[in-house]
Amino acid sequence: MKEILGFLKDLEANNTREWFDLNKERYDITRKKFLAVAELMIHEIRKFDDEIPALNAKDCVFRIFRDVRFSNDKSPFKSNYGCFIARGGKKSGFAGYYFHIQPGECFLSGGIYLPPPEHLQAIRQEIFYHPQDYISIIENEKFKSTFTLEYFDKLKTAPKGYPKEWEHIELLKNRSYAVGHSVSENELFAPDFPEKALEIFRIIQPFNRYLNRAVDENINH
Repeated sequence: MKEILGFLKDLEANNTREWFDLNKERYDITRKKFLAVAELMIHEIRKFDDEIPALNAKDCVFRIFRDVRFSNDKSPFKSNYGCFIARGGKKSGFAGYYFHIQPGECFLSGGIYLPPPEHLQAIRQEIFYHPQDYISIIENEKFKSTFTLEYFDKLKTAPKGYPKEWEHIELLKNRSYAVGHSVSENELFAPDFPEKALEIFRIIQPFNRYLNRAVDENINH
């Protein structure tokens, strides 16, 4: 992990194609190491989440090359490695398990970040008709003490089609249903980091299952 984070710190300080080309070997080595971590996590997560198929690590790890076409920031590379383990891979729109390494911002998370509109509508519908199932997961003491609810960019009012006066309306205003857990460098470098990460992912599993069940039931029926 130290080698991976060391490369990303240097990349952050020298985010140019020239520097990257000169350090291509370091990129290849650290990417291979990150893919090995992703492979281990896929294998171990499958032991407690039977929704996760035998995925290829490359289908779960994001590219380091940035799409700068519509961005004011023209830096060609991301200064992070990210891996999203979910049914159908990283772009499936299903809830899953995310691992992020970046200088000053390492974390583990789960759920769905900015789901496609039909998935978002399915989740809102499930929460509206079965709120207590959802509340019992996010209000669980172990869950609450492990994660922050990272509901970015909430709607200011009730989503279309739902009553504003509903007692749990705040739960439907989210555009993402995701939770996160920060990881310090000391934790990242500890020999038992993979085991600790998997413990945290295990706590996320009922949350992911609820979200994916919502998508399955409301889209496929």
